[in-house]
Amino acid sequence: MLGYLKSPQTTPTVTGADEVNEMYRYWRFHIMFTMYIGYAVFYFTRKSFNYAMPAMIADLGLDKADIGMMGTLFYITYGCSKFLSGIISDRSNPRYFMGLGLIATGVVNILFGFSSSLLVLTSLWVLNAWFQGWGWPPCSKLMTTWYSRSERGLWWSLWNTAHNVGGALIPLLVGYLTLHYSWRYGFIVPGLIAVLIGLVLCCRLRDKPATLGLPTVGHWRRDRLELAQESEGLGLSHSEILKKYVLSNKYIWLLAFSYVLVYIVRTAINDWGNLYLTEQHGYGLITANTALSLFEVGGFVGSLVAGWGSDKLFGGNRGPMNLIFSIGIFLAVAALWLMPMTGFVLQAGCFFAIGFFVFGPQMLIGMAAAECSHKDSAGAATGFVGLFAYMGAALAGYPLALVVEHYHWAGFFTVISSAAAVVGLLLLPFLKAQATGEASNTNSLTELIK
Repeated sequence: MLGYLKSPQTTPTVTGADEVNEMYRYWRFHIMFTMYIGYAVFYFTRKSFNYAMPAMIADLGLDKADIGMMGTLFYITYGCSKFLSGIISDRSNPRYFMGLGLIATGVVNILFGFSSSLLVLTSLWVLNAWFQGWGWPPCSKLMTTWYSRSERGLWWSLWNTAHNVGGALIPLLVGYLTLHYSWRYGFIVPGLIAVLIGLVLCCRLRDKPATLGLPTVGHWRRDRLELAQESEGLGLSHSEILKKYVLSNKYIWLLAFSYVLVYIVRTAINDWGNLYLTEQHGYGLITANTALSLFEVGGFVGSLVAGWGSDKLFGGNRGPMNLIFSIGIFLAVAALWLMPMTGFVLQAGCFFAIGFFVFGPQMLIGMAAAECSHKDSAGAATGFVGLFAYMGAALAGYPLALVVEHYHWAGFFTVISSAAAVVGLLLLPFLKAQATGEASNTNSLTELIK
């Protein structure tokens, strides 16, 4: 591993209680703010392609098969990168790992904006997917080391809304640049923004509290659940931690399979929703996109409610809230498909409801993976389930297109409704797992919830 990516050594412990409190309050705010802006900008260089695509097709003569292949390769590469980068990020300094990843993806977007060859464009977009995978794992490491178990749901949900902010702003930026200048500026300008914000991440982020001489967050907040996880598996090597707490952890595998299904629903609605409204109900593109935008608005609200509820209503147990939201996904999808009355308000409300319920598990499953694993494998655990998530996203592309082609929209909704129903079944064991304190297949994490 390159020297400047290594996690720094711990420094002498700060002893004054007032100084510890002041440093924790200062860095927790600044780390959250910087992570939030940084991850939102990762979406600038990830979603730029989606909104510049029509102009690219017209200008370069690309066909939908070319675009579809680029999207599929992106999802597969991104998923693999999240897992491998997660393993590396657990031993790395998040400020440089995340910052350099954002700078790299910005440079790739700039080069993409200057390119015209299909082979070059595809190669660059796959390379972009690789560096996109450097964003999530450092954030999960920081979220699990600076915020304790009993409060993490709210903090994680606040950070998770960066998805929605970035996803809502990028179509406006790319749309304006494409309309008034060229689709190329829709990649170059977000790329320049990413490089600038990447430099800010390198300056303003920090590693775990011990590198600043602070006690662990469990000791600082006197959080019993956090202290139990911090004391688990001491003295194990990184490879032993990875094998025992990630690859051999049956609850991580359940979360991974749940993530596949959640991302099938999320990606299907996000990528196919406007086409459904235009073809099935005759809406214009602007009207359809307006309804679809409520999917992101619902996700913003749903993330906050899911995180807050898992902390305040269930004492840090993510299982019940995950189950409630998975039932909500099924009911909201069924309503969009089967409701006898149609109209813009009702359908827009369904998109809001689907976003509300989808983004709850989308956030909570990643957080549960970090909490069901070892403290030093948060990046690997969330990266591992993220790999499966983007397998689900890939399935919502070309394979789902074949379903729509042969079975029309009834087949489309049958697939995503079935996926939503099975999510709830896969998450049922977590009601017992977290209620009894069982968090790995070896029963080694103790007293997660009492």
